[in-house]
Amino acid sequence: MLWSLAPVIYGPTVLFALGEGAVIPLLPIFASRLGADVPTAALVASALVVGQLCGNIPAGWSVARVGERVTMAIGGVIALGGVAGLALAPNLALLTASVFVIGFCAAVFGLARHSFMTTRVPLSFRARALSLLGGSFRLGMFVGPFIAAALLAVFGDEHATVWFFAVCLLATVLLVMFGPDPEARAAPARTRLTPVGDSRVAEDTGEPVTGAIPTAERVGVFRTMWRYRGVLSRLGLAAASLSAVRSARQVVLPLWGVSIGLDASTIALVVGISGAIDFALFYASGQVMDRFGRLWAALPAMILMGAGFLALSVTHDLPQAAMWFALFAAVLGVGNGLSSGILLTLGADVAPVADPAPFLGSWRTLTDAGGAFAPLLVSGLSAAFSLSLATGAMGIVGLLGAAAFIRWVPHFVPRGR
Repeated sequence: MLWSLAPVIYGPTVLFALGEGAVIPLLPIFASRLGADVPTAALVASALVVGQLCGNIPAGWSVARVGERVTMAIGGVIALGGVAGLALAPNLALLTASVFVIGFCAAVFGLARHSFMTTRVPLSFRARALSLLGGSFRLGMFVGPFIAAALLAVFGDEHATVWFFAVCLLATVLLVMFGPDPEARAAPARTRLTPVGDSRVAEDTGEPVTGAIPTAERVGVFRTMWRYRGVLSRLGLAAASLSAVRSARQVVLPLWGVSIGLDASTIALVVGISGAIDFALFYASGQVMDRFGRLWAALPAMILMGAGFLALSVTHDLPQAAMWFALFAAVLGVGNGLSSGILLTLGADVAPVADPAPFLGSWRTLTDAGGAFAPLLVSGLSAAFSLSLATGAMGIVGLLGAAAFIRWVPHFVPRGR
């Protein structure tokens, strides 16, 4: 039943990510056209991450009360307002607010589908389903810039990408509102709760149920955060370290290429190859997690990325620096690809079965905070010391995160079901 609903389940995510991926590379250009210098343009672009951080908890509240379908429809309409702001903004303040709104709505789409998968997908193939969800975002971010390049070649106007995003959002809202409702047609998976640490892990019995999800006392978002503070402060911080290393890759690789004197086309080629490797491996992570356990995907990914950053940090002044840059960019792409869906799956594993949305809002806020903190750390250490030291520091974060996964994954998500 779930696979027959795949277009409706994954379609909204793909459409939103395609539009967002087409617009993101041009945000600094929109800002510069309104008079922003380079630091200000970077600040405008960072509003996307800030908006996503701020959107997770309200999205969890909304999904818990009105459901995924209504929440996504509302998010799509609000995002259309943000896109209109991008196209018509007369000043930097309105442009920044529009970017913030789009990031806020990205959190709505991400959390709504995450909550749906948590309650509807049986544990036996949960990781594969969530890896496909992560791959849907990757597809949009990978293909979106190519669509933007094609639109620029045809129309010669950066705003063509904004209108493309608007069309994607309109199609998303129509699909969500008038397509089959996955919440109504996909029965919740039958689970029982097993205490693990201070969380409750769902065990799949292998049978569908035909009623509503088991009910329990509905509590607020902040009470949920306090109730599950143990898992959030332990496994959640390990997950945040993975998000930080992923985010650092997107910042370090272009900066490293510039630092060793490569031209823009070479840097773009290396980063593009790394992204292609990342995208090609997104489903492998789900296969590994479902067959062998969550740790077998999380640990190799963290070790590869941590070791890759550490090794890259000592190659800056070597004679073959460009070759080493390309090699370790590929290593980071492999590590990132193998980590696809891990954060979604671990969040689903430890979320309360009866009402997962508020917990997932807290979980996603924590992991997104790790992703937002990493570029600031890289920037600060590079300014104070060197890019090599900043890169090495991210390698250490990756290896510490690997150790945290070794410690806390077996504690909160035991392999045996």
